[in-house]
This record gives sequence, C-alpha cells and structure tokens, in this order.
Amino acid sequence: MREHSSKPLNRIAYCYLGDARFNTGNSLMITGCKLGMDVRICAPHTLWPDARLVESARRMAQESGARLRITSDVDEGVKGVDFLYTDVWVSMGEDKSVWKERIDLLKPYQVNMDVVRKTGNPDVKFMHCLPAFHDRQTKVGREVYEHFGLDALEVTDEVFESPRSIVFDEAENRVHTIKAVMVATIGQDAGASATPMPERVPAAAAGAAA
Repeated sequence: MREHSSKPLNRIAYCYLGDARFNTGNSLMITGCKLGMDVRICAPHTLWPDARLVESARRMAQESGARLRITSDVDEGVKGVDFLYTDVWVSMGEDKSVWKERIDLLKPYQVNMDVVRKTGNPDVKFMHCLPAFHDRQTKVGREVYEHFGLDALEVTDEVFESPRSIVFDEAENRVHTIKAVMVATIGQDAGASATPMPERVPAAAAGAAA
C-alpha cells in the first residue's frame, strides 16, 4: 500500500471483502489498527471476525488513531477507499460441502467492476494474497462453473487482470518478507562477538523459517 499510494498510512483507507473470520481478514484488521489506518471489514454478519479479536483491535485503534468499521453493507464498506482486498471463499482444509453455502453468502461481496465504481475512487487498487479464482483456468474454477455456473468467485477477471490490480507486486514483496524472517530467526546479530554460525542450518530451523 505504501508503494502504490502517496498518502501517509494514517490517511489510507482499505476494505477487505469476504470471509473475515480467518488469517487474512484478521491480519488486515489488526495491522491496520496498529498503524492508525482507515480499516473496513465487509462481510455477512455470520462471517465477521471473532468478537474478542475485534475488541482487541478497537483498543489498538484507540491508541493509534485508526478507524475500524465492520459492516455487511458493501456500499458503506467500500466508499472512498484506496484499496480493495479479498481472499478465497473456501479456505485450505475446509470440506467441499461448504461451497454452495459460502457462494450464496459471499456472492454479493465479489470484487467486480460494480464494486470498483462504488468506491468513487478512480485510482482504487485491487489486492489479493493469491491464489485467486478469477476465471475457469484452474481445476477449482472449472468445477465451480460446472456446479454453480459462475465464471469467477471472489474477484472477476476484469478486475484481476486490470491495471488497478497490484497482486503480483504484492506477491513479490512476500519474497523479501520471507528473507527477513529467515535473517531474524537463523541469523546472527551483527553486533554480537560471539559464536560463529554453524556451517549447515539444521533442517528443523530451516523448516521453521520457511
């Protein structure tokens, strides 16, 4: 978001649309509240974040000056935002039996050009942590089309492949984040006089860093 906005963090607004109970929605809520940002979580009420986590995020927002809004109203959630963010509707490990119910709940929260226009911001950007089901080119995409007649799920191809989509810049940043985690977990403090690093990193440590 810093790379694609000239605004300071405390003036950046973003909206996460979709299932807000899991890691992506929770992380965006907590991080934005810590950084003093304008955070919108937009989801059907049954898929809102855990109430205790919301309470914790609101305490962080009080300290940082962040604004946190949790709503089931798409118009309210996306109005004026700088970034739209979504994630897959069925998370890893969930059974296929939840697809129909999840699609029925989340179809109104699909990021499509109508939602883009509702922001009122011609420069709004789109983000996704990937992989995304935006067409029929994947096994899941084909199965969803066969069973439910949908060409796309959480985001349409029109938005995903548009110039406003910064998903691959976002994915590239993950490489540098992983390297930073590895340095923090298996690296040696530059100021330490101490013990030399082992010639080989133990497999367990390498796995934890990855």
